[in-house]
Amino acid sequence: MAHPITITDANFTSEVLESEVPVLVDFWASWCSPCKMIAPIVEDLTTEYEGRVKVGKVDVDANPVTPGMFGIMSIPTLMVFQGGKAADRIVGYQPKPALKARLDAILTPTR
Repeated sequence: MAHPITITDANFTSEVLESEVPVLVDFWASWCSPCKMIAPIVEDLTTEYEGRVKVGKVDVDANPVTPGMFGIMSIPTLMVFQGGKAADRIVGYQPKPALKARLDAILTPTR
C-alpha cells in the first residue's frame, strides 16, 4: 500500500512544482479533528491513484512558509497542482467520492 509523502517547505518545489504528474497536497495539523477524519481517505487515494497522482502531506505547524504562499487559512485544505500550478483547492472535509470526482476532472482532458 502506498503512503503519502512528507512535503516540507524545503522540498515543496522539487516534490510538487517540478513533478511530472499531478500532485494532491493535504495541508493538515496534528490537532485538527477534520484533518484526522480525512487522513484515511487521503491514504486510500494514494493507493488508488498510484502512478497517476503523487500524494503528499504538509504539516502546517512545522512548515509555515508553504501554506502562507498559497493563502491556506483553514485546514484541512487539499490542493491539486499540475504543471507547477495550482489546479484545484478543496477546503474542509469532503467525502471520498467528492475528492475522487475533483481528481478525475483534472486527470481527464477536456475535449
